[in-house]
Amino acid sequence: MIDTKKFEEVVQSFTNALPSGFTNIQADVEKNVRSAMSATFAKLDLVTREEFDIQTQVLHRTREKLDALAQRVAELESTSKN
Repeated sequence: MIDTKKFEEVVQSFTNALPSGFTNIQADVEKNVRSAMSATFAKLDLVTREEFDIQTQVLHRTREKLDALAQRVAELESTSKN
């Protein structure tokens, strides 16, 4: 999910950009912006940084195993031709 600190920064910067006459509706605007952003992020297929890093490690280990197997197959093929 998105970093809540960044999320709050975006909402705050949006509400700070409102003209001073709109301070009475600032809470409503914050609620609506927060709701819209949450809905948008929920529709996206996002993963956490931790999940991404774990999958990167899994992919790296899988690639190492695949390379080792490819090398082993090449060795077996070269010995079977002799």
